[in-house]
Amino acid sequence: MRLKISLLKEPKHQELVSCVGWTTAEELYSCSDDHQIVKWNLLTSETSQIVKLPDDIYPIDLHWFPKSLGIKKQTQAESFVLTSSDGKFHLISKLGRVEKSVEAHCGAVLAGRWNYEGTALVTVGEDGQIKIWSKTGMLRSTLAQQGTPVYSVAWGPDSEKVLYTAGKQLIIKPLQPNAKVLQWKAHDGIILKVDWNSVNDLILSAGEDCKYKVWDSYGRLLYNSQPHEHPITSVAWAPDGELFAVGSFHTLRLCDKTGWSYALEKPNTGSIFNIAWSIDGTQIAGACGNGHVVFAHVVEQRWEWKNFQVTLTKRRTMQVRNVLNDALDLLEFRDRVIKASLNYAHLVVSTSLQCYVFSTKNWNTPLIFDLKEGTVSLILQAERHFLLVDGGGIYLYSYEGRFISSPKFPGMRTDILNAQTVSLSNDTIAIKDKADEKIIFLFEASTGKPLGDGKLLSHKNEILEIALDQKGLTNDRKIAFIDKNRDLYITSVKRFGKEEQIIKLGTMVHTLAWSDTCNILCGLQDTRFTVWYYPNTVYVDRDILPKTLYERDASEFSKNPHIVSFVGNQVTIRRADGSLVHISISPYPAILHEYVSSSKWEDAVRLCRFVKEQTMWACLAAMAVANRDMTTAEIAYAAIGEIDKVQYINSIKELPSKESKMAHILMFSGNIQEAEMVLLQAGLVYQAIQININLYNWERALELAVKYKTHVDTVLAYRQKFLETFGKQETNKRYLQYAEGLQIDWEKIRAKIEMEITKERERSSTSQSSKNIGLRH
Repeated sequence: MRLKISLLKEPKHQELVSCVGWTTAEELYSCSDDHQIVKWNLLTSETSQIVKLPDDIYPIDLHWFPKSLGIKKQTQAESFVLTSSDGKFHLISKLGRVEKSVEAHCGAVLAGRWNYEGTALVTVGEDGQIKIWSKTGMLRSTLAQQGTPVYSVAWGPDSEKVLYTAGKQLIIKPLQPNAKVLQWKAHDGIILKVDWNSVNDLILSAGEDCKYKVWDSYGRLLYNSQPHEHPITSVAWAPDGELFAVGSFHTLRLCDKTGWSYALEKPNTGSIFNIAWSIDGTQIAGACGNGHVVFAHVVEQRWEWKNFQVTLTKRRTMQVRNVLNDALDLLEFRDRVIKASLNYAHLVVSTSLQCYVFSTKNWNTPLIFDLKEGTVSLILQAERHFLLVDGGGIYLYSYEGRFISSPKFPGMRTDILNAQTVSLSNDTIAIKDKADEKIIFLFEASTGKPLGDGKLLSHKNEILEIALDQKGLTNDRKIAFIDKNRDLYITSVKRFGKEEQIIKLGTMVHTLAWSDTCNILCGLQDTRFTVWYYPNTVYVDRDILPKTLYERDASEFSKNPHIVSFVGNQVTIRRADGSLVHISISPYPAILHEYVSSSKWEDAVRLCRFVKEQTMWACLAAMAVANRDMTTAEIAYAAIGEIDKVQYINSIKELPSKESKMAHILMFSGNIQEAEMVLLQAGLVYQAIQININLYNWERALELAVKYKTHVDTVLAYRQKFLETFGKQETNKRYLQYAEGLQIDWEKIRAKIEMEITKERERSSTSQSSKNIGLRH
């Protein structure tokens, strides 16, 4: 990725340009110390003077009023705030009329910023004051006051907090009075510029110590640049939070959100005092010290999938290279490319007005449809369909270009969704809520309606990243997520009445990805790279989960690596310095998944015998129990030396009825309540009581016996035997109550138990014979 710079031969302004701002993706306003506000039209390459300000107004900062979210008519900004050196800020219309001038600070007003909703304005000045104003320019409050000038200010993503500079310090102050203020020393020189992104919640700062830094919203340093030759005068996040730009003397740099640099340009600009990204995130404008306005296009982005590499060579041209035979294809577009995604044998490209869908088998005939709204901010792909996110909503389309659904929930803000907070599979869409970060909304892909009984998935902590598995049946769909403690959890997506368990899979997990070919999960855990070959094991037999893992040392990936993709058995990891590392994992677990999904148990056993690896046998054991194939499970458990489980499986096989077998398989997986329900529905009350006795679940055993008026004496007898073994006295009131005047006769009890078992045998044999008769007819 690099920047394509365009700079006019002669500057349009006589003095330094102090600030720039985009109205649409093709129109920019610039303000200069020569008191002029100039409009630039990039389509026609024309510039026109909008207004000449009075001679005593020297503009310092400009910020366009945000487009109202959800109102479709207003596609561009209509007015802006301009701060100036005379202590005032001015509300100016698009046509250049000064609607209102407000006395705001003693000394210059150094920065002014609208919040994301456009309901409030914050200004900061040389007098060290931070003031909040209403939309119409009425003073609401003075948020803070300090002895040093405040050079820059930014709103937090939820418009509830304000970040501002104080010399070498950064301060985050919530709008609520008495709320905790966060303050830390950020640079060794005065901080000149800050920016806070609403999508990734990260903070940028630039200072006179010639460095730029990336912080999280708790003030933890994520990236610290090398010192440059000159002070860093400007920084700005791209709208989607994936890139940022840095400006200095004769310097413009494009960086990834993790801090490493994609490109460095040295245009002849003087210092770049202000950087603005266009609304679609494809180009940057910089306000230069020598009167120029520098424009830079982001080009040469790359997308890779299997043997294809797609590169954006120009604004409207892509090059596709097949590395197997070196075949090249050129893709031309009518408008400029904004976003693209390459996955599942399809390339999806969104331009400013249309969406193109290419198949990797045929690059010549794309499917083209018009976009409903403006700029697409995110494209996600699954095997059967893809998702587009723009300012107006979330839209799901098939690869044939057919609109499928558009999920909605109250308070949805699509402008802050990214690949970590939205996940897509063939049948489910998961979205992490911004208002309450402990909640995940789950939707049916085909209808856009909430899944199941409409219950939300809620967790005890804030969730950072979510991912749906891609393969298997809809009913088995799982979602993995990382919470703010960096713990990895897995849970089932289908929630029918019963509360699904959310089970912890690992700790200190920084990044995760599901394989696109089978349900294998990989993640980077502290200093290890871990692959969960069969994450479902936690629902079947948690004891053998460690045996189903593959782990290797991850110190070679340095600090803060990130998993980019997991295609087939190839995992791609981006290190903190931007370099890509490819890891191949064993192909056998994927083959095992394939065999099991098509019920080829003999082939699966043969494969495990061939590979001779404990992880494979452990995966097969869990898969067999999950699919109720106890013969295979017995072989697999024997291979990993779990003798107690082999014995239990043998005892299950000898049980007389189908229901009993089913119940004991459920118990094997730890689903005791379900096992009890199966037995009670089949009318096997004694067996349901007996499993509770075996588990020393005395309260429940007695409850069932009393409820069904049977075997009360059996429960009391076993309870007495249990107490005698441990030499204890009965203390449970219910047991004392029922034991009164009851003589325990073991002979009678044994006879009753024998009768129950005989009855069960007879029942199963009659149902079997009636089945056979039915078959004969």
